[in-house]
Amino acid sequence: MLKKFIVIGLILAFPAALLADEGMWLPLLLQRKEADMKAKGMRISAKDIYDANNASFKDAVMLFGGGCTGEFVSEKGLVLTNHHCGYSYIVSHSTVERDYLTNGFWSNSQAEELPCKGLSVTLLVYMEDVTAKVLKGVEPTMTEQERKAMIKKNIDEVEMAAVKGTHYNASIEPFYYGNQYFMYVNEIFTDVRLVGAPPSNIGKFGGDTDNWMYPRHTGDFSVFRVYADKDNKPAAYSKDNVPYKPKKHLNISLKGVKEGDFTFVFGYPGTTQQFLTSYAVNQIQNYEDPARIKLRTARLDIYNAAMNQSPEQRLRYASQVAGIANGWKKWQGEVKGLKRLDAINRKKEFEKNFTIWANVIEQRKEKYGGLLADFEKTYNEMMYDNSEYLYLTEALLTSDFMKNTRALVSLIEEKDSAKYKKNIDIFYNNLTHYFNNDYERHRKVDKAIFINAMAIFYNDFGKGYYDSWKQWVDKDFKGDINKMLDYVYEQSYITNPKKALEMLDKYKDPNKDRKKLSISPATTLYVPLMTKFNNDEKRKNYAALNSKLDSLYRIYVEGIMESNSGKDFYPDANLTLRVTYGNVKSFNPRNGVTYLPYTTIDGIMQKENPDIYDYVVEPRLKELYNKKDYGRYANEKGELPVTFIASNHTTGGNSGSPVMDADGNLIGLNFDRNWEGTMSDIMYDPDYCRNISLDIRYCLFIIDKFAGATRLIDEMTIVK
Repeated sequence: MLKKFIVIGLILAFPAALLADEGMWLPLLLQRKEADMKAKGMRISAKDIYDANNASFKDAVMLFGGGCTGEFVSEKGLVLTNHHCGYSYIVSHSTVERDYLTNGFWSNSQAEELPCKGLSVTLLVYMEDVTAKVLKGVEPTMTEQERKAMIKKNIDEVEMAAVKGTHYNASIEPFYYGNQYFMYVNEIFTDVRLVGAPPSNIGKFGGDTDNWMYPRHTGDFSVFRVYADKDNKPAAYSKDNVPYKPKKHLNISLKGVKEGDFTFVFGYPGTTQQFLTSYAVNQIQNYEDPARIKLRTARLDIYNAAMNQSPEQRLRYASQVAGIANGWKKWQGEVKGLKRLDAINRKKEFEKNFTIWANVIEQRKEKYGGLLADFEKTYNEMMYDNSEYLYLTEALLTSDFMKNTRALVSLIEEKDSAKYKKNIDIFYNNLTHYFNNDYERHRKVDKAIFINAMAIFYNDFGKGYYDSWKQWVDKDFKGDINKMLDYVYEQSYITNPKKALEMLDKYKDPNKDRKKLSISPATTLYVPLMTKFNNDEKRKNYAALNSKLDSLYRIYVEGIMESNSGKDFYPDANLTLRVTYGNVKSFNPRNGVTYLPYTTIDGIMQKENPDIYDYVVEPRLKELYNKKDYGRYANEKGELPVTFIASNHTTGGNSGSPVMDADGNLIGLNFDRNWEGTMSDIMYDPDYCRNISLDIRYCLFIIDKFAGATRLIDEMTIVK
């Protein structure tokens, strides 16, 4: 009887036990959730969503680039994704004279569609549970290194056999920390072209101010096209390529949504960590996130000030700032959400119950009894290394000055003379391009980034762990870190275009000149820091601790699933194809406040402020608004919807994912989560977690009525 009560208590206490609408489900196993999905309102079948042998929605959904989702919306390979997913490619085609980022871009024909170098899309052919094949020969008595070696050998063999004689690519991914393995066989297309994008004042309306927030009024979409060879197979860019013909493309519904409607999101979520221990959550909430926020605030203040000075500066830093600000704001919401949920103590309570359960039976005690103590010891041992890595990546390597110094040091340390001579020419050419890109104005910005970020690094972390650095500051600069950093920047030849290029041109002999290139305050600062960071023994110890954590989590998750045997756990997101589902749902972010489930163009006009870049409204959009010229894209009230919220469980990577209705029609593009729910990567809260989606009617309105790109509308299959 005692055992029953312990198990029941454990189930109820598990912080990540599935709540309403939580979960990112594998499409291969979606039949397990079909009854629940239909109970929530779905009218199609699980096989309509994923079928390895017949055309299904999985053939219309793709991994867009390296971290977003896109979907086919025509039989000619037309793709919709988010504006922020296409952002860097829009920037790459933009100049001050031809500023597609600010003014938008709309091709008038396929001949005008712009190739995007480096962009690929990945389509799933099929997935398969290969756990037995991957774990073949793995024994409990093996060391972690032996286990990993056997698994790697098996994975290589299974992947190779799966794609032999095909043009496919296979990737086997671990789930539940290595308790299960699935293979993804994919088709990768590399000829992807930009077709259209709205102006930033639409595609990024609200900017970083509104990022992660709701109510939202952002037209976050862009349009691309996938091209293939004459046989409809992947091919490198060629003028002879033709639009790809997908097995399936999505129908688009103009019906819209209302409170309670069933929705599902099909895409590639990036990372969730539902099984983290209290020790990990404590580090994230109280150490890592606050440090990242502080360091990124310093950078953003500098970049934003520079961007406000001129259109050239805004274009130069737009992509960098978008990347920096995204995590910066998300982490602030994450910390707030974890504290509101009392996540650490909830995790501790679960761990207490888990330990009780583990110690009831001797066999369980041997396997699980000491896990939590091992977790605590390991996280404590890793605290310094984790902090060091964080400060190095968020401070030391954030300025171009330090990035160029890193490249210089790598050049100097090259032992092979032939490679040295080749690399010095490459470095010379890269620096020449860098110095020719409005360097004098950028130099002020880069110097401020370097000094501000490195001063925080030193005061918060460096002076306690890098003795040589502290001694240098104390001895030569009387403890004034800012003065020391100013000296390093100004006296290093790598920041002086004329001197830097002269030295690189002069000192090309690795046997005679290597040492001359290494004499600089920049290298004097950089080398000791990185030498200590890259210490072989320390790196080996850190790798061993990470390996130990992997092993602990694998056993821990096995125990969690054993103790909750009646519960259907979804695997953490890892940028593989998933289905999430829920309903259109309003929510109450705080006392006395209710957010309605959708927004309209009226909110854009209410937010308009010509003096704030994030809230400038396009004249053409205002003209259409004043005339109420919404065409067939208005709702039954005559309003033009812009965004809506639902209870689908999403995360990074779901950007651009299709949001579909009960009949499998496209009704929106997922583009964000609400700020109050960003802790959902670690702990989900059904009362606060909402995904924010662009209403497909606003997307089509911009393409059709605003841009006049009716040729694109004509390609799509639109249903009432």
